[in-house]
Amino acid sequence: MDAVITTLSLVQPLPAILDATPPFSLLHRRKHIGGYRPASADLDRFNQLLARLGRRRPPLDVDRLATAARQLADSADDDAPGCIAQRIAWLESVVAMTGDRDWEAANEVAGYARMVADYANDTHDLIPDWLPRIGRLDDAIVMDTAWPVLRHELSCYRDFRRLRTVEADLRGCAPEQLPFDRHAWEAAREVEAALIAHRRRVRESSYAPAPSAMFRIH
Repeated sequence: MDAVITTLSLVQPLPAILDATPPFSLLHRRKHIGGYRPASADLDRFNQLLARLGRRRPPLDVDRLATAARQLADSADDDAPGCIAQRIAWLESVVAMTGDRDWEAANEVAGYARMVADYANDTHDLIPDWLPRIGRLDDAIVMDTAWPVLRHELSCYRDFRRLRTVEADLRGCAPEQLPFDRHAWEAAREVEAALIAHRRRVRESSYAPAPSAMFRIH
């Protein structure tokens, strides 16, 4: 198969203020995010991480983060805003991917995945997770920044988990008990693609011979 079955796309953007370019207003600079004031050293480390993950926009400051958090907190979502929840779901998949002994990430993305997972697992991140609704905004920003690099790999990993579950069900065992690595996934994809192509040919053709153009009795 040329593309994995699972397709992922970011459809709910984060607040545009996060990617705004200077100059910014110097009036009413906010210093707190949801009542919490981040340490400047933590903000510096956060911006350094974003730069390593590929961010080319100006470094984030507390004012823009606080403005984005305020916009999200005022939204109509009952729990975490949709744009955050969406990215956290994929971040959790990245954490699972880096911890899966059966999956060997492609060399060019393994380091990015590890940086994202390490930040997600760090209890001392920029914005405390316990802040209502916007406590995972920083995690969402990290995931959003790494997305262009990790998108295809994460899609591959989700398809790997799908096919590993299918194979485990066929053999009557738990997915974790099945010897199934990236090479096995690639082989399973080829088999599945051939089966899908065969079924398509069967649907589009007939085993009965084509009717004759003329019929004569001698």
